[in-house]
Amino acid sequence: MSPRVEIFRGNDLTLPASEVNVVIDVVRAFTVAHYAFMRGAAEMLLVPDVETAFSVRNQRPEVLLAGEIGGLPIAGFDLDNSPVRFAAAKLEGKTIVQKTTNGVKAALHSLGAPMVLLTGFSNAEATALYLKSHYGDSDAKINLVASHPTGDEDFACAEYIRSQLLGETMDADEVRRRIYGCETVVKFLDPARPEFNAEDIDYCAACLPPVFVMAVHQEGQLPTVQKVML
Repeated sequence: MSPRVEIFRGNDLTLPASEVNVVIDVVRAFTVAHYAFMRGAAEMLLVPDVETAFSVRNQRPEVLLAGEIGGLPIAGFDLDNSPVRFAAAKLEGKTIVQKTTNGVKAALHSLGAPMVLLTGFSNAEATALYLKSHYGDSDAKINLVASHPTGDEDFACAEYIRSQLLGETMDADEVRRRIYGCETVVKFLDPARPEFNAEDIDYCAACLPPVFVMAVHQEGQLPTVQKVML
């Protein structure tokens, strides 16, 4: 017996019923989230728009706002959407409010399952290991959501996680090649676009050792992401 794994692409989907929805954003939202938790963040709140983010900070001045519009920093936010910057930030015990174009939007459209996980490629090994340990011997329905509507990076990561779940052989280097070659990354590697950091893609394309997964809890007013140790 093995899980029933299906891959979807897009950030505003109506997903079929499942035991688990896994939302993937490699470049860059959930790579950022992964590094935020590695740097000690306590939780992340997912918000649909800038107005909601500022409203949360009005009520809770201690939170940090992070995200992007069109890939660029948002005026008045504390942090942008760069994993390079998050990897160096002091985030111990912090609550981060995240708003992004694809990943967060896709996550907010994927809350119908009992379990919702977020991942980039950096945390794909941990996500696959968690899914295998909890659902590998069942016929559970698992939806993998590649949040970028057209880019290949999220789809490649979804295929990699599916291959891990089903005992297939997909090499991590293939995913890295597809990340560096996808349309989403072109602007990061263009010297004429210094507003995009090419080093971010190195972080997005690194598959790190499995330590924890990022699970969405829905008990509060806003979906809250917390790390769950393996």
